[in-house]
This record gives sequence, structure tokens and C-alpha cells, in this order.
Amino acid sequence: MVSNRFASSWFYRFVVLPLGQMVIFIVGAALLMTVFAYVLAFLFPEPRPNIVLATQIGRQLPGMIISGVTIGFVYAMIALGYTLVYGVLKFINFAHSEIFMFGGVVGFEVLKRISDAGFVQSWSPLVLVIIVVAISMLFSGLLAVIVERVAYRPLRGAPRLVPLISAIGISFFLADIVRAFEAVTRNSFKLTYPVTTIPALSTPIALTLGQTPINIRITSIIVIVAAMLMLVALNYFVNGTKLGRGIRAVSQDMTTASLMGINVNLMVSLTFFVGGAFGGAAGSLFGMNVGTIDPFVGFIPGLKAFTAAVLGGIGNVTGALLGGLMLGMLESFLNGILVYFPALGIRYTDIFAFIVLILVLIFRPSGLLGERVDEKV
Repeated sequence: MVSNRFASSWFYRFVVLPLGQMVIFIVGAALLMTVFAYVLAFLFPEPRPNIVLATQIGRQLPGMIISGVTIGFVYAMIALGYTLVYGVLKFINFAHSEIFMFGGVVGFEVLKRISDAGFVQSWSPLVLVIIVVAISMLFSGLLAVIVERVAYRPLRGAPRLVPLISAIGISFFLADIVRAFEAVTRNSFKLTYPVTTIPALSTPIALTLGQTPINIRITSIIVIVAAMLMLVALNYFVNGTKLGRGIRAVSQDMTTASLMGINVNLMVSLTFFVGGAFGGAAGSLFGMNVGTIDPFVGFIPGLKAFTAAVLGGIGNVTGALLGGLMLGMLESFLNGILVYFPALGIRYTDIFAFIVLILVLIFRPSGLLGERVDEKV
């Protein structure tokens, strides 16, 4: 009886609760953006001659929601790397965007070599995706650990500006190293994932909602499902394992954790590995979804993921998820709406997204789910 109660409690805490949070965040962000879109349609009913904005929104709404959830989960997975490191060391790892890029490049190399070996047609697409994502996570996590050991650990006692400068230098170094490697080995650093050679991944699912046709990309579904599973696993690791409790202890007070016998260096390295692994998974999933990457692809997604982490509350894992989904949904809706405004267009999407971030931080400087923490004197 006790074991059954424990099992049900464990299942609720580590599976039902995080999945429920994700569903609530997705539905809430979708409803908020839908209301925002129709308010714009009420204020600007015909932004162009013979273009009724409300009608266009109704046609594009399912696609905008799916696209928003997809890119939102990518931002959330990258943002977790920022927020985990900040929670432990209280500084921003700006090299994390290159960890994301590295994961995308590793994913390309793995899938390209499998394709060149002729195994694509004989292997299950699910097996291919698992192999690509798993290897990307492993290599990206190891790279993040190496970066921490070489560039950050020697500077742990230095002022916060010093590791920040080191992170920027590592970011440029990694981007140029990957560019040089790909230029030498492939004579090009524009890398196109061979997804088109896999019909199960390149053929969209055609649905009809009322009179509106909807084409759902298989890679979008893969991104959403993989992200949800990995976020559930992260929640269990952080809150339900001994190593996770060690990381949380170090994040609260590194000195006290060390006095209580916790290996601080191991916990910090483990934090970088987990954050880097999530960044690598996001990179490979992003590459499969968009098709083409390069050594500089990490800058914009990394910047937006950092924005998502700040929006949700830097240092808060749940806040990173909420911030990523909110920013992804906002970006998707703006891309679908601004195209009908002749004076604007989708180039203004980032401007409006950052305006929203500024407005949120004006009224809630700690982010949507962040808590105010006073500095110790």
C-alpha cells in the first residue's frame, strides 16, 4: 500500500506535474497571442487593400501555434543552459550559443555519414533521430565541460566581468574552429541536413481543420515530443536524484556545500554537461527542422534563448520553459501578421519581441517567474 502510494506520488511529481505545466504554458501562450492577434485585426481590419486581417489570422492560426510551440521549445532548451549555469555560478555563459551550434554541426556530421554509408533507407527514422540527438548531446556536453575546465574554473574567484569576457572569447574561438574544420574537410561551411533523403522525415502530415488545410512537418513533431521528454527527464534529475540535490545545494551556497562533503567541482562540471547536452540536442533538432546550418547559426537563437531565460526569470528552470514558449509564440504570430503591413514586414519581428521583453522587465525586473534576491553584504 505504501509502495503504491509512493509510486503514484512519484509519477505525479516527476511526470504528470511537469507535463501539466508544459500544457498550461502552451495553451496560455497560444490564447494570449490569439487575443493579441485579433485585437490587431480589430484595430487594423484591412492593412492592405482587399486583405482582411481577421480572415488571414483564422487561416494561419493553427500553423502559427505549431510553429510557435516548435521554436519555443528550441529556445527553452537553449535557455536551460544559461539558467542552469547562472543558478550555480551566477554568471552568463555566453559561449553557450556556440555549444548549441556545435550540437547542430555534430548532428549534421552523424546524419551525413549515416546517409553516405547507405543506412538511411534500412534504419528506422526513429532510430536515426535518437542516434543523432544522443551523439549531439554527448559531444556538446563534453565540450561544455572542457570549456568550464579551461576558461571558467581558473577564474572562479575573479570579478564577474572577467569570466564574462572569457566566455565571449571562447564563443568566437569555437565558431572559427568549427568554420575552419568544415571548410577544410568539406570545402564549405553551409551544412545542409540530408533530411530530404528520408521520406518519413520530409513528408508533412496533411490535415484539414474545418475548411483550412494544415501541413504539419514531421520534424516539428519530433522537436516538440523530444523537448517534452527531455524536460521531464531534467525535472526528475534536478529534483529527484542525489546528484540533482547536490547541484541545488551548490547553487544555494557553494562554501557550505563544500563543507558538507559535496564535491563542488564535480557538481559544476555536471551542471555544464547537462546544460551543454540540452544545447546540443536543441542544435541537432533545430538543424533537422530548418535544414541548413553554419558555424555562426548559434548567435541569433542563443541571443533569443538568453532573452527567454531573462523573460522567464534567470536561474529558474520553469521560467526558462515559460520564457521560451512565450517568445517562440510571439515570434511566430508576429511573423504571420506583420507580413500584411506594407511599412513593416517580418524584419520587424525581433524589434517588437524585444519591446515586449523591455515592457515585462520594467514592471517585473526579476522576470515572470523569478524571485527578487538581495545581495549578501
